[in-house]
Amino acid sequence: MKPTKKDFITFFKTRAGRPLLVREIMRQFKLKAEDRHDLKHVLAELVREGQIVKTRGNRYGLAEKMDLEPGRFQAHPSGFGFVIPDTKGKADVYVAAAGRLDAMDGDKVVVRVSPAAGKKKAAGKREGVIIRILERARTRIVGTYESSGTQRSGLGFVAPTNQRITQNLVVSAENAGAARPGDLVSAEIITYPLQGRPAEGKIVRVIGKPGDPGIDSELIIEEHELPVAFTRATLSEAAAIPQEVTPALRKGRRDLRDLPTVTIDGEKARDFDDAISIEKIRSGWRLWVHIADVAQYVTAGSFLDQEAYERGTSVYLPDRAIPMLPEQLSNGICSLNPQVDRLTLTAEMDIDENGSIIRHDIYESIINSNERMTYTAVRQILADRDEQVQKRYESLLPRFELMAELMDVLRRKRSKRGSIDFDLPEPEIILNLQGQMTDIIRAERNMAHQLIEEFMLAANETVAGHLEAMEVPLIYRVHEEPAEEKLADLVEFLATIGVTIPISGKVRPRSIQKAIAQVKGTPEEGLVNTVVLRTMKQARYSEENIGHFGLAAETYTHFTSPIRRYPDLIVHRILKGVIKGKYSSEESREELAERLPAEAVHCSQRERTAMEAERDVVAMLKVRFMEDKLGEIYDGIITGVAQFGFFVQLRDLFVEGLVHISSLGDDYYHYIENRHCLRGERTKRVFRIGDHVRVRVDRVDKERKKIDFSLIDERSAEKQTKAVTEPQSTPRGKDGRRGRR
Repeated sequence: MKPTKKDFITFFKTRAGRPLLVREIMRQFKLKAEDRHDLKHVLAELVREGQIVKTRGNRYGLAEKMDLEPGRFQAHPSGFGFVIPDTKGKADVYVAAAGRLDAMDGDKVVVRVSPAAGKKKAAGKREGVIIRILERARTRIVGTYESSGTQRSGLGFVAPTNQRITQNLVVSAENAGAARPGDLVSAEIITYPLQGRPAEGKIVRVIGKPGDPGIDSELIIEEHELPVAFTRATLSEAAAIPQEVTPALRKGRRDLRDLPTVTIDGEKARDFDDAISIEKIRSGWRLWVHIADVAQYVTAGSFLDQEAYERGTSVYLPDRAIPMLPEQLSNGICSLNPQVDRLTLTAEMDIDENGSIIRHDIYESIINSNERMTYTAVRQILADRDEQVQKRYESLLPRFELMAELMDVLRRKRSKRGSIDFDLPEPEIILNLQGQMTDIIRAERNMAHQLIEEFMLAANETVAGHLEAMEVPLIYRVHEEPAEEKLADLVEFLATIGVTIPISGKVRPRSIQKAIAQVKGTPEEGLVNTVVLRTMKQARYSEENIGHFGLAAETYTHFTSPIRRYPDLIVHRILKGVIKGKYSSEESREELAERLPAEAVHCSQRERTAMEAERDVVAMLKVRFMEDKLGEIYDGIITGVAQFGFFVQLRDLFVEGLVHISSLGDDYYHYIENRHCLRGERTKRVFRIGDHVRVRVDRVDKERKKIDFSLIDERSAEKQTKAVTEPQSTPRGKDGRRGRR
């Protein structure tokens, strides 16, 4: 049996005391001459992954033994940047502009870490220089095409819209195509920057002109290289899938078509991947969570599967959605539409009066949803007690009452164990018929949203616990506890406003939850929620279960959205494999365990890309929306404080801008980091996160996607009203929150 990548890593960590040549590695593993090619291929993969390093002398060794670390380079517009290590838990490495070795934002690199000293060492900060670029993150650059200004040179350049890309892309006359100065373009990178020589490119698409309808989304789609059109092979496979459940597909499934079942989604949702059923039993409630059996139609290795994996997730932009699967599946045979048979995976749970799941069963099923419910209709039934709506759904009314009861029980149970819920408003973009932004409003979040969230959380935990108990490898949804230095800053900051976190040894979610509860309903509530949220790490996917800190869950996965999240599809395939006895042998489990780490990393990266794209489009729309608001005055709240000023989010518009410290002319202001505030030297006036202020719009910079405010004396400010025309709601994810937990 040939050694695996895992075997080589174990060898380098435990047996190899120095960097080795290929022939020395072959000797250690007793490989034959014909194995040399395969060995070099595996070693090259490990080098690309950053697990080992190839030295100038063609020797291979562990990166960590040479003070080298692989990671992703995150550039700053000023030229410096940070390497985010691949190894979880390690601090980022600061890289000066002179030490970045032509690396571009997002590139996978190897950084040589220098020993820290003094205050930097005490603070856990690290510095280094990039010694090798392992993998380029970008194949194209999006920006504004400009000519060089001289006809003789025939050269032009693309000025990137992404401020993290700090160099222009040189474009020769023959590579400019039909682009004209001022056009927004997408350019393919022909050569990357090298030893001070700029990158060169070829314009492959003229996207449009600034201000064109939908141009913001087009720019971000190109910039993040989001695949929009499906390949011909993928569409051909999708078209060949029958849009009805055949008798052959029903065999071996539990028939739940007579069980009263509903879907609950937003008004504009078209892909329904979860449905619920409920009944009262002696011990409490029996809850069925039915999830679309996407794995039945998207087989591993197919064109559909390959493209879904590359996309990783559906992307929801304000004016469009980019689905992970073609419409024939996402809105067709996989969507749990009402009054039609659909194949599902069902998590059946018996839940007692304390919210504990006392019995569960997971199986392949077939359902026929009775109703396509909306969050609004469920709210009208349960909260508003709207008699007309209640009469419309009279036959299901007792089921909705049971759902409300169970929701309260599950929420209390989750709260008791320390699960953290942030009460921060989410914005919803309003577009007119031409796709132009006309307003930003607070997105509604009612008890119907909470109801579905509680049921999906319960199903995800149940599936994770089920597979873990069977010792089957799995992709977990994990959330690490906050970094020690950030947690220390949080404790110190909260103490300044009279909020204490009881921490003895390891931090617990319940401690942070109690801190949030202390300020519930007070003026400091928004301040504390914001600071705590920024203290948290980002949730991710992992083959290793380290728990979910934010949910205070020991075991958690994503199971409930396989139409729009690839990790859920992986979990479905594992579940179906367990049901069919596929993972009964140790060999089959080892094979599964070997491929899950790379899949987890890929899915996490695709999720981050989608989140960045969604955020960037919204930021561009907000800037354009504020273009004609110069001089207008708004109320806002301080959302961030830095040495150079403080950020203010407008109360009614969710638009954020900067009040630069240079515009505060009444005093010298100094930044106090551990208190998240600026304080005047003479006046002792303080600006901190959560403070309410009044500001004027002074400058809108479309290129930098930045808005500058100036502080207004509250006594002289006047409120102004704004008009909103032709509103059209933004397309949103499954539950309006995009399932990021």
